[in-house]
Amino acid sequence: MIKPQLTHVGIYVNDLAKMRRFYEQIFGLTVTDEGGPPDFHLDMVFMSADPGEHHQFVMVGADSEKAATNMAQQISFLVQSLDEMRTMRDRIEAEGLEIKRVATHGNAWSFYFNDPEDNYIEIYAHTPWYIPQPTGVPFDLNASNEEIMAETEALCRKTEGFTSSEDRKAAMREMIGG
Repeated sequence: MIKPQLTHVGIYVNDLAKMRRFYEQIFGLTVTDEGGPPDFHLDMVFMSADPGEHHQFVMVGADSEKAATNMAQQISFLVQSLDEMRTMRDRIEAEGLEIKRVATHGNAWSFYFNDPEDNYIEIYAHTPWYIPQPTGVPFDLNASNEEIMAETEALCRKTEGFTSSEDRKAAMREMIGG
């Protein structure tokens, strides 16, 4: 049986700079990426203490019209492959839940849905590449693995900051000190 791993959580915050400093200084997390428009409608800070994970924690600057603070922005679960993503998608749809978004982030393929109590959930698999975040480009999860790989690699290679996931992990080990 496939058992997705809980790997990161995102939260909305009112004061992104204050919260960034708090989690850097109090918890020792390292900022691994940050950004906002035009790729995403809100400013984001990605943080990690694990060189193998681009981010374990994400903070999103709250937009009072679109998101309440003090609630999870998303709960994310890692699977090992595109095939496992499809299996999870099929399970979710069999429960009568709607897939809200399917996107490649360059460093991961993801799909998003709301659980039965309306919590926003991400199921994702790593890619062999890295590009700066946030990035979110739709892709067809029904395409073949080869087509998805080729499409994602082309996206990554044309993006400034592109590198392999292995090179990014080495840089993160230096950044994080592990």
